[in-house]
Amino acid sequence: MPIIKLTKVERRRFLTFVLCLLLALSGWMFLALKNKYVYTAKTVLVYKNFPQNKAFHPLQSDTVDLQVEGTGWQLLFARLRINPQSIAVSLNSLNIRNFVVFSDQLYNINKQLETSQKVISIKPDTLYFDFSKRTVKRVPVKLVSDLKFVKQYEVSGPIEVVPRYVTISGPQEEIAGIREWRTDTLSLEKIRHTTMAKVAMEAKKQKNINIFPTTAEVKIPIDEFTEKEVSVPLKIINNPKYLDVSLFPKKVRVKFMVSLSDYDDINEDMMEARADLSEWSLLRHTQLRVQMSRFPEYCKLISVSPDKVDFIIER
Repeated sequence: MPIIKLTKVERRRFLTFVLCLLLALSGWMFLALKNKYVYTAKTVLVYKNFPQNKAFHPLQSDTVDLQVEGTGWQLLFARLRINPQSIAVSLNSLNIRNFVVFSDQLYNINKQLETSQKVISIKPDTLYFDFSKRTVKRVPVKLVSDLKFVKQYEVSGPIEVVPRYVTISGPQEEIAGIREWRTDTLSLEKIRHTTMAKVAMEAKKQKNINIFPTTAEVKIPIDEFTEKEVSVPLKIINNPKYLDVSLFPKKVRVKFMVSLSDYDDINEDMMEARADLSEWSLLRHTQLRVQMSRFPEYCKLISVSPDKVDFIIER
């Protein structure tokens, strides 16, 4: 590829041209950035001048979009954030109506901003408020969880949720049917130790309902489980005529999983197995099914052997 060789005069002319071009671009950019432009900035609302003797609740978010007029310099250097990053809005008009119009307060809003910035409009321009009769109630917290354990590890005791109750407030007709408040789903994997976690309350579906607190602490006791077997006596139920019934066998073998910490404490006295005589008197079954009517919580039943028993009724 041929190399263009410039003379000393040509090089001087070329450098002069480049310098003039750069000066022209700089001048154009300077003039362009001095012009006014309109851009959007988000900001948070802070309410003041609350109406007297009225309970109310905003029906929309407390974040609005400001249409701000500023110079290109502000746009170039990313100074799109309003300073301050919140604006105070007067709620005086709620004494006579259930909405606030921003266009009525633009003068006071602009006084809160930098002099080089000017708010020309706000979206939405109108905020609506709910003045329904409000009430307060406490409801229990319901933990929603998706727990996956290392093999042979399980929950070994009651899961503690703190607080156990939350306080909700809102229109009486809307919270009357709320019996509990669910948490967000707590998802954990490969658990093998007692676990502490923090979980948020489920987001409220209605904007005019408040909840406190918005988070809960959860303690999940975890232990390794092992297999155990005990013999449990069978009990006859639904024998209104007090017939003399003999069962064969009189005991069943119950196999289950139990945590290592509870292994020595769990015994047959904590279980109850029964056979329903109505299966013979009403359904004419020749064998009675074995049902576990009482079984320790947090143990996992594996099998009951036999699951059906023979019987003799002596008349």
